Amino acid sequence: MLRNSGKPISEKAITVWRWTGALGTLVSGAVIGGMAWVLARFHVPKWCLGMLAGIWLIEVVLWVGWVPVLRQRRWRYAIREEEIDIQRGVWSTKRTLIPMTRVQYVDVRQGPLLKRYGLASIAVFTAAAAHEIPALPMEEAERLCCLITEWAKVADDNDA
Repeated sequence: MLRNSGKPISEKAITVWRWTGALGTLVSGAVIGGMAWVLARFHVPKWCLGMLAGIWLIEVVLWVGWVPVLRQRRWRYAIREEEIDIQRGVWSTKRTLIPMTRVQYVDVRQGPLLKRYGLASIAVFTAAAAHEIPALPMEEAERLCCLITEWAKVADDNDA
């Protein structure tokens, strides 16, 4: 098991992810409700309709109640002069180490929900992939973006 090292992301991430989960479960609730309505027209047994409602209720509990808390608790990041260390995962833990020499550019991103709670995400781009550190306080995200840019430039200068 990987150790829980590094800084956690903001606890406000829980609220943002709960809102996101609620919106997603509303959509799936409409789909499940439509399915239940169609099935009721074909006189399907009531236990089948109850099962659909139970599945939706489990989805709500997971995506609105439980998963956002676990996601926030498991996210860790560390920005060091040589590397960026990102650790995440709900069901299994994944750890990514990004050498500063591989960083091409960094973005600070802020959607409507993140903006509402004063948060932003950092996207770190390499030639191979993009990596994200979500739900940081806006000031910290901007500071870390500048720091990563500075250290990545220094790393590139040392390679030349």
